[in-house]
Amino acid sequence: MPTLLDAIEIETGQSPSASVIWMHGLGADGGDFVPIVDELGLDAAPALRFVFPHAPMRPVTINGGAVMRAWYDVFFGELEGTSRRADERGVRESQTQITALIDREGKRGVAASRIVLAGFSQGGAIALQTGLRHPDTLAGVMALSTYLPLAESLPQEAPAANKETPIFMAHGLYDPVVPLTMGAGSMTFLVGLGYSVEWHQYPMPHAVCPQEIGDIGAWLRKILNA
Repeated sequence: MPTLLDAIEIETGQSPSASVIWMHGLGADGGDFVPIVDELGLDAAPALRFVFPHAPMRPVTINGGAVMRAWYDVFFGELEGTSRRADERGVRESQTQITALIDREGKRGVAASRIVLAGFSQGGAIALQTGLRHPDTLAGVMALSTYLPLAESLPQEAPAANKETPIFMAHGLYDPVVPLTMGAGSMTFLVGLGYSVEWHQYPMPHAVCPQEIGDIGAWLRKILNA
């Protein structure tokens, strides 16, 4: 059993009946998306527990080997499509750590079917990696400004449990970090496998914008009130 990641937790009401596990991007930490909770308009949603885990510290190749919070290493050319090298070990280690957080929510009385995995950039990649391979049906997967890692192994590794799980993907038209083509290409790949993806794109860089926050809130209300 992996050591549980440290995390910031916010509950929107008493005795939460649903949880959102939300992963930050490269070099950030669990506090990055905490301010967004109050902007999501979730008053009409059931009481939620937001879990914002901190990624482990590790050296990151594209940042000159500097040590920072990262869900996996990123190699030169990987995000430009000029290299197919990927840190499979790091991706799978993070998948195991997020799965442990899902299991903990279960022990706290929140069933997998009431858990949303969410993430931005690297965190979104881990949300897709973990959510689509999870053996129990989840409430939804939200992947912002990101792409599907280890895509070639997904058809063999994905259980039927999450084949119909709602997926929310969003990307900036002017993203200089994770190109729009990577996010859109991942969306097209998933749709081709039969997944249901709600796709949004916004006139922004590698960021989150107010319209997107509104759309995220509407999506969360829809899937958690269903």
